[in-house]
Amino acid sequence: MSDKLSTESYKGVRDFYPEDWARMQAMWSGIRTVLAKAGYEEYQASPLERAELYEAKTSEEIVSEQTYTFTDRGDRRVTLRPEMTPTLARMVAAKRRELAFPLRWFSIGNRFRYERPQKGRLREFYQADIDLVGANEGEADYEVVELAARILKSFGAKDADFVIRMSSRPLLTAACTAAGLTGDAVRQYLRLLDKKDKMTPEAFAEASRAIHVNDPLDFIENDGRDATVAAEKKKLLDRIGFLAARGVPNVVFDPTITRGFDYYTGMVFEVYDTNPANPRALFGGGRYDRLVALFGGDPIPAVGFALGDVTLADFVEVHGLSLDLGTNRPQLYLGTPQEGDIPEAQKFAETLRAQGSRVFVNLSGKSLGDQIKDAVKRGIPYFAAYGADELANDTLRIKTLATGEETGLPLTAVPNFVK
Repeated sequence: MSDKLSTESYKGVRDFYPEDWARMQAMWSGIRTVLAKAGYEEYQASPLERAELYEAKTSEEIVSEQTYTFTDRGDRRVTLRPEMTPTLARMVAAKRRELAFPLRWFSIGNRFRYERPQKGRLREFYQADIDLVGANEGEADYEVVELAARILKSFGAKDADFVIRMSSRPLLTAACTAAGLTGDAVRQYLRLLDKKDKMTPEAFAEASRAIHVNDPLDFIENDGRDATVAAEKKKLLDRIGFLAARGVPNVVFDPTITRGFDYYTGMVFEVYDTNPANPRALFGGGRYDRLVALFGGDPIPAVGFALGDVTLADFVEVHGLSLDLGTNRPQLYLGTPQEGDIPEAQKFAETLRAQGSRVFVNLSGKSLGDQIKDAVKRGIPYFAAYGADELANDTLRIKTLATGEETGLPLTAVPNFVK
């Protein structure tokens, strides 16, 4: 029996080598830029939370089947966060008297769910949560939906590349009431509806009949049967029309959109890829006006959405969109003709770094030819040798590795060149 440890990671999680992490950070960097322009501030919290935080208002399926929950050495039940919204609500409730509402906050970090790993789903994933807290429905809802579309467009996506399917919890609740569903039967039906896309029509119809003979979707389709359903449907359709007038033409009405979490109270939406090679939901969100009140005090209205790295990466790949990876990689490989040149090369590199350049300095005794090969392998675009001659002449010859072209420059001109 071998006593060697396995090099494989835990099932359903990933290792990020520098190139992989650069792609991840390029995605988040683009999203941060969009959010910063819209006045959103970044916050963060520990991935460890008390288990009861999720048991109070999160999806029953997530709590009972997908959370990583354990008892710590102090006999406290702890959960690795499966989502960020309850943490946000806790943080807002803790300082509600000190915060300036409305809050425009976002957080990027890892989340954990114990589920079967498959395309688009892992046990650990990274996610951006974007929320507008303290503003009533209306303009805040429009802003959040517009922001969701703007993020995808910032990667080069067009309106035709995705569709935003929208419904509302008040509409679905009114339809359930019209169909005769009450209490737990409403929750059962909404959870069933959330799984509709993964079921055959026959299986969904049979499961619906097990809850109640009338399907609430029939009341939404034929809204003349109930005045409340008709009013809620018109309200939602008016908002979809308003979004189209505001420059988001790819929002469509879809009464089967429910979102799986129990805390939603208003508009809900999911963004779907329209490419046949990736026909799935990318991300979603909605309004949740009563979640903060679980911690005491009056309700604070809130609306937001969450965007995961796995589905976003699939979207970028399928549509052939590009990511700017340049901000993470060194711009210049500073080679050394002799090992004794390394200290002076390090000093010069610090001068360049102080002016904003990203510089990799050779620390080996390899030949300059091998150092150039090393620079190519690392994907660094420029190479320059720095030794006694360069120091004495105050000049540097920079080689563009993609073309082999060399350029002679005074040392003071190097930062502008490599930028």
